[in-house]
Amino acid sequence: MVNDAAGFARQIRDEAVALGFAACGFADAREDPLRARRLEQWLGEGAHGSMEWMATRLEHRRSPKGLWPEARSVIALGMSYAPAADPLALAEVADHARISVYAQGADYHDVVKRALKALARWIVAHAADADVKVFVDTAPVMEKPLGAAAGLGWQGKHTNLVSRAHGSWLFLGAIFTTLDLPPDAPHADRCGTCTACQTACPTDAFPAPYRLDARRCISYLTIEHKGPVPHEFRAALGNRIYGCDDCLAVCPWNSFASAAAANRAFLPRAELTAPRLADLLMLDDAGFRALFSGSPIKRIGRDRFVRNCLYAAGNSAEPALFGTVQRLLGDADPAVADAASWALDRLVQALPVP
Repeated sequence: MVNDAAGFARQIRDEAVALGFAACGFADAREDPLRARRLEQWLGEGAHGSMEWMATRLEHRRSPKGLWPEARSVIALGMSYAPAADPLALAEVADHARISVYAQGADYHDVVKRALKALARWIVAHAADADVKVFVDTAPVMEKPLGAAAGLGWQGKHTNLVSRAHGSWLFLGAIFTTLDLPPDAPHADRCGTCTACQTACPTDAFPAPYRLDARRCISYLTIEHKGPVPHEFRAALGNRIYGCDDCLAVCPWNSFASAAAANRAFLPRAELTAPRLADLLMLDDAGFRALFSGSPIKRIGRDRFVRNCLYAAGNSAEPALFGTVQRLLGDADPAVADAASWALDRLVQALPVP
């Protein structure tokens, strides 16, 4: 039994920092009625798109206790991936692709889970009566609201967590425990009157501040959405082929984030910082797997990835890509073939009139 819960919480914070986490806070595991109601409303509006798993495990997702009734406290943790380079630097470089900052280094699932398990083992070793469970992204856990409840930051108008110290660049994880640990105070919302993230979105994915329609979000469209992307969004994708940083990159709080605080596992791989579309369009399944081994990008597979690259090719107005795109018209995947046809039409339209 832990006799000094507050003291033990301080020790947990210190160990979390030693393991590579930049932020650590504590929250109650009981349901927050407002948080649960907002989740239900969002799902009721269909704003989760084809992410059926968001709805099918609603009762587990509503609260930590809904997932694990024995849980009493949540340890919310954040690991920095703050970039040294400007995430928007390639916006006008049409023949190169833009990959979201978070996916340019090692797969965060592996890195964060490894550190979470190490911290969980430390907790059990120092509190014999403790039981723990670790979660990072793949379980029905609302990491962002829990991070806000634990004082790591607040959910900004783009719905992502914003930290005063680390901006928008935190990978989140959680440890549920049977220990009673003193909760931290929730962080105050410091968005004020700023609307930078709202106006930066190229697909108008925010119907209102603090509300996201995933069906219009480029991250959703390039990662979660299967099949052809709706025509209305294809031009707006620009040269983004995996995720989108726009609403995060423009947040003023990122001026306080330091790349020096980033976990070194997330340093960008040179071949993913500014890849050439011509090279990516040539990838077959084996080449895709080899290039993205150890990367979160591998989860979408070659077909969806090349589909995204073809939309970028169509937006590039680069006649040098014409032959490569044409070769993909007969691709075995219908979404790839459809994207190639669209891209070819766009490239033809961009040719100078003789």
